Formats: sequence, C-alpha cells, structure tokens
Amino acid sequence: MTNKRKTLGLTESWRSPGPFLQPLAVALVSLVLVSLALITGLMDLRALDKTLVGYMEKRGLDIIGKIQQAAKHNYQLLSHASETDLEEITGSGFTDETFSLRESMILDLLDVAQRIDLERKRERLDDKELISIVPREDLYLVILFDDHGVITFKNRPVPKSVLVSAAPVVKGEKEIKVNLFDHHGKVNQMRSLALRRKWGKGAVVLVLDDESFLFWKLRVSLERAVEEVDPGSDTSYFVVTGEKERVIFQWMEDAAIHKDEDLTPITFTKNRTVPSKKFDWDGRKMLEVVAPIHLGVDIICTAWLSLSRETADQMLKKEQGRGLIFMCFMVFIAIISMWFLYKNQNRHLAKMREMERRLHQAERLSAMGRLAAGVAHEIRNPLNAISMACQRLQKDNLLQLTRIIRDEIRRLNHIIEEFIAFSRMRKLELKNNDLIELLRQIVLLTEGEANSRGITIETDWRESSLMVLIDFDKIKQAIFNIVKNAMESISGRGSITLSVEREGKKWAKITISDTGGGLSLEELEQIFDPDYTTKEKGLGLGLALAHEIIESHSGGIRAMSKPKTGTTFEILLPMNLGGS
Repeated sequence: MTNKRKTLGLTESWRSPGPFLQPLAVALVSLVLVSLALITGLMDLRALDKTLVGYMEKRGLDIIGKIQQAAKHNYQLLSHASETDLEEITGSGFTDETFSLRESMILDLLDVAQRIDLERKRERLDDKELISIVPREDLYLVILFDDHGVITFKNRPVPKSVLVSAAPVVKGEKEIKVNLFDHHGKVNQMRSLALRRKWGKGAVVLVLDDESFLFWKLRVSLERAVEEVDPGSDTSYFVVTGEKERVIFQWMEDAAIHKDEDLTPITFTKNRTVPSKKFDWDGRKMLEVVAPIHLGVDIICTAWLSLSRETADQMLKKEQGRGLIFMCFMVFIAIISMWFLYKNQNRHLAKMREMERRLHQAERLSAMGRLAAGVAHEIRNPLNAISMACQRLQKDNLLQLTRIIRDEIRRLNHIIEEFIAFSRMRKLELKNNDLIELLRQIVLLTEGEANSRGITIETDWRESSLMVLIDFDKIKQAIFNIVKNAMESISGRGSITLSVEREGKKWAKITISDTGGGLSLEELEQIFDPDYTTKEKGLGLGLALAHEIIESHSGGIRAMSKPKTGTTFEILLPMNLGGS
C-alpha cells in the first residue's frame, strides 16, 4: 500500500470486488446468452414455419396447376361442336374420352332432375323453393308437366323450341330426351334434357342457355380433373368460383364438413396468386391456398384449396421441444458454471486474503526493522543521561539528579510502550459504543495540557449520542494520538476543533482540525509512515498507529493541510444502524 493511498483513500477492502461479483457477471452473461439463444430459436422456428408454409403453398399450387391442366383439356373436348371437328384437332383416339365427359354431364343433369321429381313427390319442394334451386344448380329454366302435358311449373317463359324438343317425353313416347350437344356452335340456343317422371306423373325438363351450359361444362371438366389428379388425403376441400363469385365446383373430403366461412370474392390479374391463409376448421389446423385457374382464353376462375397442417405442426412441436431442452441445458450449464466459479473464486479469495495478511505482516516487520535503529538511538540517549547522572551523584545535588533520572526512565518507558503497541496489534473487541461519549473523554484527558499551552479545544456535535460498532479503547487511543499530535503542531496560542456527524446512512465522520503550522505536500504524503516524524524527539508512531487502528475497523482516514494554515483529519467509521 502506497503512502498516497494511505493518506487520501479508504481501506483496500472497500475497493476490491466482493466474492459474488464475478458469479453475478457470469449470471448476466449467461442470461444474455440464453436470451440470444431463445431469440435465435424463435427466429429459427419462425423461419421453419415459413419454410413449411412455403412448401405447402408450392404443393397446393402444384395440385391446382395439375387440376387446371386436366380441366382445361376436358373443357376443350366438351367445347367442340361435332365429332369431326374434334378429330381434326386432337385425333380419333380422344373420341371415347369425349363421350365419357358428355355422359358425365348428362348423368349429373339427370341426377338433378330425379332429385326435383323425388322432392316434389314428397311435397318437400314447393314452387318458391324450386325457383331458388334453379340458379343454385346453374340452370336457365325448369319445367314440370303433368300426365296430360300441361305445364304445372315454370320459372320463366318457355321457348317453343324447348317444347318441340321435349314433346316425345311429355307425351310418354320416350323416357328421356337429350338435346345438349348437337347445336354446332349456334349462338343463343336452348339446350334441354327431358326426363319422364319416375315418382310422379308427367315430365321434368331442364333447360340450359349458353351461360349455364358453360358453367356445366366447367363443372364436369373440373369434376373429372379432380378424379384424375387426386388431391391427396391431406386436402380437405377444393372449390372453384367464377368471375361473378359463383361457385362452379366444390369437392370435399369424406370426413370434412362444409366450410363455415364464406368464400371471399377476389379479383385476379394475370399471373397473380393470393398469399396463403392459416385457419382452424372443425378443430383442425388448415392452410388455404388461393390461385387463379385458367380454363380458356376468356375464362379465369378462382381455385380455393385447403391442406392439413398436422404434419407441419408436429415438426414445429418437435423443434419447440428440442429448443426447450436446449434452453434447459444452457441454464443448467450456466448454473453449474456459476457454482464452479463461485467455489473457485472463494478459494482464490482465501488465498489472496492469506497473501495480503502475510504481505501486511512482512510490511510491519520491515517497518519494525527500520524502527529498530531509531529505537536503539532513542534508548541510548536516556541511558547516557542516566549514566552521566549516576557518575555525578557523588558531586552534585541529589534531588535534581534523581528527577532527571526519573524523567529519562519515564521517556524510555514511553518509547518502549509505543514500539510494543505498534508491533503487536491485539484482536479487536467490537461492541456498540457511543462515539460522542468517547470524544468527551478525550476532551477531558487533553483539556488540562491544552489550557497550559494556551490552546482551546472546541467541540461540535448536534446529536446527544451516536452508536457505532468499535473497539472503544483502540479508537480512543487513535483519536488521542491525533489530538496530541495536533497540540504539538501548535506553537503559541491556537485551537483544536472536534466534530462528529453522520455521513449518509452507513458512516460516521469525525473531523479534527487545528490551527498549527500545517504540512507541505511531501510531508502530507508520508504522514502515516511508521518511520516518519517531524518532531525532534519521538518515533513517529502516533499517526501510524492511528491509521492502523482505523483500517482494522474497516474505516478510512485522510489528512488535508497547507503550510501555515493548519491541518484537518477526517475519519470515517462504519455505523451500527441497529444501535443508533
């Protein structure tokens, strides 16, 4: 410890890091690392979720693309006006496929007609409800005839060409009459399908105009395309809507329920797709992919495809589980690291304390070695005086020589006591003591000598008592040494002021000021050295011993001085808050 540090600072233990500082730093670093790992894990999970969603989007778009390709081919086959034209474009090998598509359309329309017949027979379908079915089934006109050929229901006026085409069925000559495909590209032609009623008397005639016929071709083309492509077990529904937000075709898996929410109408531009959307459907996690589907030059529809997210969610849950395990592992490693660091640091701190103790002891021994010469010199002087006094006993005044011998023996005893007190600091006996009462005792001890020198001792404390945890005798000795040193620094009249006050909530500050000659900066830096003194007689142990005692109380002492202006000592002692 340097002299400057002794003069101006507090004890080293106040500035050194506590035993928990490094583990706390490791804990903070570990917390930061765990937080970074958590953020990274969340970002990775989000990236994985985006990747999985992107993969599902691509798969959904691939399914829609395959269905579009197959449906477009089917639509082209259904759109040819005659078998001859079809062979010119696609070859005779596709004739059977064309007939199969036409047959599917006819069977679907027959199914509608039979359902109308059955519900009408059961009286579940009145005229109002039947009118609402017509646009829902993409029909232009529905006509019901009784057994006598009289029209019992129609939702709009009946064209004469339809009556002519359906006449054989109405009259009972045929069971079915189909007039759907033999129009050879004629515009605004009514296409019809007439069916003899099975559950009632008369006939059911379904009529399609160009617009409704277009919808039925699209519906059959998409239906056959879905059968050919097979969307897969993880597809819940596939719905196609037209430009007028009208459902052209819908396919649901067997276990699925009809979608609760309405299909949002969307206007598409060329080569545009709509971002996918996640939603819950009947307790299942789904991803809906929406894309335009082109079935002809001027036919742009909207395809809605839903895919199950169960597999993707399972992968995310696995990654979340791994991330949680990783987080727990990092926390465990951080705790183990802090524990090992704490144990290791405590071991190092114990070694450092032992080294400091030995270093302090070595410094004291070194100082005592330097003092030995001074002690020998100081002891030699009174011994020489005693020796000379003994030689003159026979010649001079006995009383005067006796007094000289007694004074020199007293001075010799004081030198030895100071040396022993510095070299052997006994263990502190800490108790709750009143600091103000201690200062009062010092004033009583020194007041007589001070008055004889013309020095006034002044006091300044506002509290009646101030309890601190100290060794009463040691602190009393330290402050007494400082006050005595202050008196010796005053030549002639002067004053010494003692004050005490609280310094914050944890410290008590004692201030001792004198009006003596003061000290230079060089002297101030050496004032607490055990082998330094400015007096002609003495060892210089008073202030060194005071510094040693205050340091042992985990306190601090500093001196402030200027030549010819006096010196001020400030002492900080830790307070016992419970006893104040």
